[in-house]
Amino acid sequence: MITRALLLVALAASSVVGFAPSGSRAFAVKQSSLKMAADSEVSFSNLDGSDVRVGIIRTRWNDEHVTNLVNGARSALKECNVKEENIFETEVPGSFELPLAARFLALSGTVDAIICAGVLIKGDTMHFEYICDATCKGIMNVGLQTSVPCVLGVLTCLTEEQVIARSTGDHNHGVDWGKTAVEMALLRNEAMGAKAKKEKMGFGSAQPVK
Repeated sequence: MITRALLLVALAASSVVGFAPSGSRAFAVKQSSLKMAADSEVSFSNLDGSDVRVGIIRTRWNDEHVTNLVNGARSALKECNVKEENIFETEVPGSFELPLAARFLALSGTVDAIICAGVLIKGDTMHFEYICDATCKGIMNVGLQTSVPCVLGVLTCLTEEQVIARSTGDHNHGVDWGKTAVEMALLRNEAMGAKAKKEKMGFGSAQPVK
């Protein structure tokens, strides 16, 4: 019995060693997956947003990185012919405040789509997980409840290096968010016949959402 037990232990140990990746291979896989995640896999057709109004709600938390993302979104909006006067931008303290601010703006009836931009980086506690979950669900619910497309422009990263890889250069995710906002705004307007012009953008003149 003792001999059989020792044999089983030896087999188990050899199996673990056989399937465990070497340190260098594990690092290479991790680096490769991080690079792939930073690349955009979304393609867009030519979008004409000349009659589209887009709201951008950004956070002051992680201001530098969020500014890079917003700049990327703005460049995409310009590429899609969205007029500068048809872009409304405001800010909130952090990502947790994004859903409520998005709801206020959606209910104003002055925009066709909203980009919620923020950056969350994991720290030492569970705070990161709670904020990520609440923010993502909140933004999704605003879109479903108001029928105003709300783009989830919140990076949820483990390190600042991951944020930089996704907010600068050719991999700036803000560009995709801007184009997504235009595409979804056009889809909404076509589906709901929302062609009426609004006189003023922002939170000031509330109108029912059709």
